[in-house]
Amino acid sequence: MKVDDIRAMSLDQMDDEVLKLKKERFNLRFQRATGQLENTARVRQVRRDIARLKTLAAQKRAGEGAQAKPKSKSKPKAKAKAAAEK
Repeated sequence: MKVDDIRAMSLDQMDDEVLKLKKERFNLRFQRATGQLENTARVRQVRRDIARLKTLAAQKRAGEGAQAKPKSKSKPKAKAKAAAEK
């Protein structure tokens, strides 16, 4: 799965894709255990795709949170003044 394709997805689509890939990973584990797995590299691809999706989803969520909640500025000058007076 390409990063550009993932970035084009919404958060809900990313979550659905992660769920689908986890089910596939589960099935691949059983195929490997029973000796029916033909493409052993697929296990690695699925695992990495899950990680890639989770990483980009977390970045997207953090980006939305930063835009929705602007940081309130504290008053460092008042604290510095109080420390200087002591």
